[in-house]
Amino acid sequence: MARKHSKHDPYGDAQRDEEPPEVVPPCWLCSRPTGKTIVWHHPVPKSRGGRDVVPMHPVCQQTLIANFTNSEMQRFGLDVEGLLANPAVRKFVDWVANKDPDFTAPQAKKQR
Repeated sequence: MARKHSKHDPYGDAQRDEEPPEVVPPCWLCSRPTGKTIVWHHPVPKSRGGRDVVPMHPVCQQTLIANFTNSEMQRFGLDVEGLLANPAVRKFVDWVANKDPDFTAPQAKKQR
């Protein structure tokens, strides 16, 4: 019967114990690295036939929900530059740029 661990391979155990580093996806809206909590957001709402999902911070997703209706989100689709053209969203992204990836803040109510 073969041995699990070789006496002659002192580094074999160390290489097996190390896991590859996790790849942290950037936020779709603000491009900062995501933190512990990742929200998988549908840029085109599911109610409008959207299937694609993108990683976002919860605070970034809440900003989109507060500023756009489902039909507006459908029109923008995966065009993040179109969303950033909105002054309220641009102001938020500039403000959140230096915050911690796990930063959360209370959000304003929907403006309709």
